[in-house]
Amino acid sequence: VAGAIDKAKTAARKNIFTIPLKGRTIPHEVEAKFSAARIRLKPAIEGHGLRAGGAARTVLSLAGVRDVVAKTLGRTPNKLTNALATMEALKQLRKSKIK
Repeated sequence: VAGAIDKAKTAARKNIFTIPLKGRTIPHEVEAKFSAARIRLKPAIEGHGLRAGGAARTVLSLAGVRDVVAKTLGRTPNKLTNALATMEALKQLRKSKIK
């Protein structure tokens, strides 16, 4: 069991990525697709809150994004693919050149 835990920790460390934030929101609009799931993330003004539903809300909350509007565009109700699509969208974010 201990070996399996160590192997899982090593695999998790390899998949860590950073999310560039502009204050409490994302720097620009982004859209991503994973399998049948599609999601669009838009930045929001401070204090707007996390406007997302389902798995996207959980992923964004755990990522530390506080103000964003998210829309699930795919027709799949599969929470895992919706969460993975949200992670793909977060991976596409680039730092804002305007500060």
